[in-house]
Amino acid sequence: MHIKKNYTAFEMAWWTRFESFLFLAIIISWVAAYYFLDLAWLKIPWTPLALIGTAVAFVIGFQNNAAYGRIWEARKIWGGIVNTSRTFGVFVQDMVNNEYAQTPIEESELQKEIKNLTYRQIAWMTALRHAMRAAKPWETSVLHRTNKEWDTRPPEHDSTLDKDLKPYISESDYEYIMGKSNKQTALLYLQSHHLRQLKEKGVIWEFSFLELEGVIQEFFTLQGKSERIKNFPYPRQFATLNHFFMWLFVLLLPLALVPQFAEIGSELITKSPLIGKLFVWFSVPFYVIVAWIFHTMERIGRTGENPFEGTANDVPISTIARGIEIDLRENLGESAEEIPEQFAVKHHTQF
Repeated sequence: MHIKKNYTAFEMAWWTRFESFLFLAIIISWVAAYYFLDLAWLKIPWTPLALIGTAVAFVIGFQNNAAYGRIWEARKIWGGIVNTSRTFGVFVQDMVNNEYAQTPIEESELQKEIKNLTYRQIAWMTALRHAMRAAKPWETSVLHRTNKEWDTRPPEHDSTLDKDLKPYISESDYEYIMGKSNKQTALLYLQSHHLRQLKEKGVIWEFSFLELEGVIQEFFTLQGKSERIKNFPYPRQFATLNHFFMWLFVLLLPLALVPQFAEIGSELITKSPLIGKLFVWFSVPFYVIVAWIFHTMERIGRTGENPFEGTANDVPISTIARGIEIDLRENLGESAEEIPEQFAVKHHTQF
């Protein structure tokens, strides 16, 4: 997530530089052919092109609205994970006790159980964020090099799941979940089994057990919502047609724009022969501007479709998960030296 007030003009120009050079090459080729080969007959009227441009603007607007909806839904889901994780942390600390235990256990053992439950919750968030960072074939960071620039790599791409999980779970838990395809689901199963065992010992009151199971249910719900956005892309038929329509407009635009500037030049040639003769070349910057606007709007929608990729325009799930971890571990009474630092911001981007 980009946290500066605005992108700079340089950042936007650098992000779209390859397309800008391509637009420049397209229009220069058209103008050169028109100027040197006498292609005055090769033109189309503005009316059909304006209709195409209007249709393209509508479909791009629809795509951008849908992309924003996916981003905002993803942010609400992870906001729910923040709130529910904090609720789980306080419930565990207050509900795991000897009040209803037939055979009370040592205070140190109680604290160990509380820590195990809390750490497994952190492990669940770790597994979930790694799953959300897995590359999908439709994602733009896989296909476009400019989405990987400035070293904007999320922490999950510089580490592995097994390395990140080991500090939070026991060896037996680790062996259990690594044999499962959906490791975050396996962690919630282990969490529920652990709560049941504590209930059977009387360390958790039955009513408290039901409350905690309700929290586990909410984690399953939030996980499923997050996985739905990750695994179900913006429908490819809409994305493909939007992309083709935009390029159709961009490639047809010179057929109307270049002759228009040539006509204006022919009207000026009696008053200013040199300017009138060369006026057709003024279509170059205007074409690049129009094509850049349409393409960039379409690309913004395209890059916003997948809010978990880890680019500067996505939901910062790594930062969110680490923030929850810091909260939970601080409230366990751990020292600042034991708690990991928040992930660093790179190039004004949270991950």
